[in-house]
Amino acid sequence: MQMGSSPSGSSAGGGRCGWRWHSSKSNSLKNGNNDCNEKWVLSSTFAYFLFSFVVLGSIGGLYARLMLTANVRGGFSLGCQEDNEGSWAIGVFYGDSPFSLKPIEDVNVWRDKSAAWPVANPVVTCASLSDAGFPSNFVAGPFLYTQGDILYLFYETKNSIKMQGEIGVSRSIDKGATWQHLGIALNEDWHVSYPYVFDYDGSIYMMPEGSWKGELRLYRAIEFPLKWTLDKIIMKKPLVDSFIIPREGKFWLFGSDHSGISTQSNGQLEIWYSSSPRGPWKPHKKNPIFNTDESMGARNGGRPFVYNGNLYRIGQDCGETYGRRIRVFRVEVLTTEEFKEVEVPLGIEESSKGRNAWNGARNHHLDVQQLSSGEWIAVWDGDRVLSGDANRRFILGFVSVLAVAGLVVFVGMIVGAVRCIVPLSWCLHDMGKRSGVFLAWERSNLLSSKLRLLCSRLNKMSSILRARIRPNTCTRIFVLALTILVAVVLMCDGVAYIYGGSGAQEPYLFNGHYSKFTLLTMTYDARLWNLKMYVKHYSRCSSVHEIVIVWNKGIPPKSSDFDSAVPVRIRVEKQNSLNNRFKIDSSIKTRAVLELDDDIMMTCDDIERGFRVWREHPDRIVGFYPRLINGSPLKYRGEKHARKHDGYNMILTGAAFIDSQLAFKRYWSKEAEVGRALVDSYFNCEDVLMNYLNANASSSPVVEYVKPAWAIDTSKISAVAISRNTQAHYRVRSNCLRKFSDFYGSLAHRKSDFSRRKDGWDV
Repeated sequence: MQMGSSPSGSSAGGGRCGWRWHSSKSNSLKNGNNDCNEKWVLSSTFAYFLFSFVVLGSIGGLYARLMLTANVRGGFSLGCQEDNEGSWAIGVFYGDSPFSLKPIEDVNVWRDKSAAWPVANPVVTCASLSDAGFPSNFVAGPFLYTQGDILYLFYETKNSIKMQGEIGVSRSIDKGATWQHLGIALNEDWHVSYPYVFDYDGSIYMMPEGSWKGELRLYRAIEFPLKWTLDKIIMKKPLVDSFIIPREGKFWLFGSDHSGISTQSNGQLEIWYSSSPRGPWKPHKKNPIFNTDESMGARNGGRPFVYNGNLYRIGQDCGETYGRRIRVFRVEVLTTEEFKEVEVPLGIEESSKGRNAWNGARNHHLDVQQLSSGEWIAVWDGDRVLSGDANRRFILGFVSVLAVAGLVVFVGMIVGAVRCIVPLSWCLHDMGKRSGVFLAWERSNLLSSKLRLLCSRLNKMSSILRARIRPNTCTRIFVLALTILVAVVLMCDGVAYIYGGSGAQEPYLFNGHYSKFTLLTMTYDARLWNLKMYVKHYSRCSSVHEIVIVWNKGIPPKSSDFDSAVPVRIRVEKQNSLNNRFKIDSSIKTRAVLELDDDIMMTCDDIERGFRVWREHPDRIVGFYPRLINGSPLKYRGEKHARKHDGYNMILTGAAFIDSQLAFKRYWSKEAEVGRALVDSYFNCEDVLMNYLNANASSSPVVEYVKPAWAIDTSKISAVAISRNTQAHYRVRSNCLRKFSDFYGSLAHRKSDFSRRKDGWDV
């Protein structure tokens, strides 16, 4: 590379591209090429590369800061680390049949008044175990065991220290809403998983997958559920994901053996039969049953179940990636000589939230059982990332960064900052003093000859480019602009792949649980285009359960008009009133409601952080726009005023979480009647009224601020803002403040400081 100031940079002796490391012993090149004497740190080429690195690095850093979510599972020092096997978790489902299962959040099985409800999937995660003192990277392969109303859950947990599978166990006494981690039920010197637990002859048995040991082992509980002893090695064969079921007077063992040379991974099923789970076992006449396309579901994916007299087997679809989804098969024929099954639909739609859903990328194990009440319960594992995702992201990120480096060199050649690509001094024929043997080998070696030719051709590229793309032409400007744009995009992609985690906007745990909220917005016909973008974006956020559109004016759209990953309900109002925002709505099934104007766009991660904070204090208004109400007379001012005085006492409900029952009832109480009339007369101040009513009901802090990474007001782009005249808008609000203070008391003494939170989310 030309690191000196001269554009020629060649010598008569060897045509070298003119830069060398500065040396006190050799300050010049032969043949009078004095331009190469400059220290490399002062060269224009080095300055160009340094400038490019700083600019692109700053763009990548800014992109990471504003656009990428951190790994929210990374708060556990030992557990929940990024793992190439995935980030598996476990959810609970209920239904009247195994083919009508619904996630736990849809049935509201837990409505604890002290916390946000409903409890949402996943209910058992790596955090559940890590918080209990058993560091885990993920939990997967769940099996249920019931004793009356008590549910026991056995599953594989990947030990974060040993990096191998162990069998963990948790217990629930509230129908699967909450789980207490009891400990590790089985820990061997080798990997164990797939803990198939069943009853036989008055004892409880477990048959885990331990193919690394090369045998199939049967364990018996001696102190259920944590102490087990080896009962028998029932087969000297490395079967994976096996189960035993009684059927037609026999016991049948289903499993897969992938150890053979001719077997296809996940594409083979073997069946064995016996008169006892302890054996001896005889092979089915048609073994192997499958040895075909691995996506056909030959490998078992959980416990089989019987419904209406029919036996159903669950298989893994591993066509796209390991554990991509499950398939359900109805067994038509099962004899010692014949086996036939047909695929049937399970009836559960995949989430449209993609990786933002806890099981959006994969789900590969299902255990469904009927409770004594007749209700069906299922435990299902899921993952938001693909197998090998971390390695894949690193490779793609590295390739993107290399491509950016190539584009930087290309731009440098166009502008003249880089005179050549490969210094000839790097080529074998110009490496200085060598032995005669090496020189003879080089001259006769075809590779060396080709390398010399490549170096020579590359060194002509700069002059050719500058000749074709002449300075100060439209073509040159266009090529430069396009190349720089591509470099910026690739840089952001590289940062996203390397730094940005799985690409999912994940929800945040609180007290070991997730929950859901309803998103409510109020709008009218002139803002429909904006609303469609709004619904498409926010419906993909992990914790959004439903979107309610309060339609105040004009012809309402249909729910089908929106591209939404969650149900959209349009509530048409008879009167165009801002009070409709807080109207009591019995159809809302969540305690939390996010009141969010349809012209505010934020990241899902900001929304999820706000929801996490609200769940700590469900009696407060938790939002993203703080205000400080003070002075005499009271005057409404923006966020800068609150920042200047280092505190706030109001949160705008145009972007805030509130209690769907408590806050709405308070707003529509008789006490608030005079305030609501004022809102209608001004067509303004409904959020101010809500703050006064909330403050009047409690002496403790009633507002909480969360700073968003960024927020965009799209109404400024579309010119359909309700309050386009800011000064007039603020004057009306100042009048509201004074009147509400007379009605409900002052807010001035309710100041909360910024930076009170240890997590720094309110800075």
